[in-house]
Amino acid sequence: MAASDVVEQQEQPWSRQRLRSTNERLLLDRLRRLGSASRAQLARETGLSKPTVSSALAALASAGLVRESGTHAPERGRTAVLYAPDPAAGYALGVDVGRGWLRVAVADLDGTLVARSDVRNRARGSGAMADLLVTTARRAVADSGVDPAEVVHGVVGTPGVYDERQRRVRYAMHLPGWGRAGLFDRMHEELGVPLEVHNDANLAALGEYTYGVGAGSRLFAYIMIGTGLGMGVVSEGRLFTGAHGLAGEIGFLPWPGQQRKPERLEDAVSGEAVVEAARRFGMTGQLTAKSVFDAARQGDRAAVEAVRLEGERIAHTVAAAAAVLDPDLVVLGGGVGHSVDLLLRPVREHLRTLTPLRPKLAPGRLGEDAVLLGAVATALGTARDLVFEQRSAAP
Repeated sequence: MAASDVVEQQEQPWSRQRLRSTNERLLLDRLRRLGSASRAQLARETGLSKPTVSSALAALASAGLVRESGTHAPERGRTAVLYAPDPAAGYALGVDVGRGWLRVAVADLDGTLVARSDVRNRARGSGAMADLLVTTARRAVADSGVDPAEVVHGVVGTPGVYDERQRRVRYAMHLPGWGRAGLFDRMHEELGVPLEVHNDANLAALGEYTYGVGAGSRLFAYIMIGTGLGMGVVSEGRLFTGAHGLAGEIGFLPWPGQQRKPERLEDAVSGEAVVEAARRFGMTGQLTAKSVFDAARQGDRAAVEAVRLEGERIAHTVAAAAAVLDPDLVVLGGGVGHSVDLLLRPVREHLRTLTPLRPKLAPGRLGEDAVLLGAVATALGTARDLVFEQRSAAP
């Protein structure tokens, strides 16, 4: 026997297994896109032979990855069995950590939320906030009725940038102590779920791309205006994060403020900036960005002026994004983004005086859920891979 024959015989079992796995994954991915399909339809869609499709579907069903979802009776021919991915094959966890609220959701592999818990973030330190996250996540999993072992992956959205090498968050200015090393390792150990950490504006951008107004956009920028200022950029369906994960940290851009020390753009474009401007224009009392916008809707002069000024400043932000990125869409979201109905006109008017570039502007569709849904969508991508690998490899 020639040496090449020996090598071929040794490689054949591995090659056959790899081919079977590739075919099964192809069918599972196509079923996720189609929702449900018959054997014949899958054969047409994938180019695989009907016997290969039948064998792969049987293996997927045996692994608990697909299930029969009904039948289709054509006008002529035999009734066909329809197959669909089994959404209960695994679950994903999404978390949105904000200064005011902590939001947690559990989703099945179809992306359907099976449980959700929103709690006020009254934690006064990073340790207490980590405890709150773990407790809230456990409650959401318990409410879902899912075995905790079936939650295979989680994604946390947070202000700042996660440093993978040092395993800590940086630049989370509004969450004191949140950058302490070891916090996320501790939460992972207590939850028993692998945790990915991403910037909240990036996840909000992915949320709007997956479920909201950004769907189908070739390149769009999501500008998050709230406690702070951030931007997420989605290009061809993928996040652009830069060489060190810092792309979109537009809050650090210099801003020619009135103080002697240099200011940042975040100091001028945020909820707090709206409140400060309203006070300068004469508003008094306990003010929040929401109360200023509400007063502007009622015609309060000082509030209207504060909103106009905020619109001008947002226009500078949009002009910078347009010049650097050339997006086909700029989405305004975050806490201040809820009042885009008041902001769009001054933003557009001032943008015309700043730049000849005219990106399309739109309010976010997901509101306060953008970060959470972006976290869920990101977690699902990994969870589906993990569940397939685990179940298809099981004897």
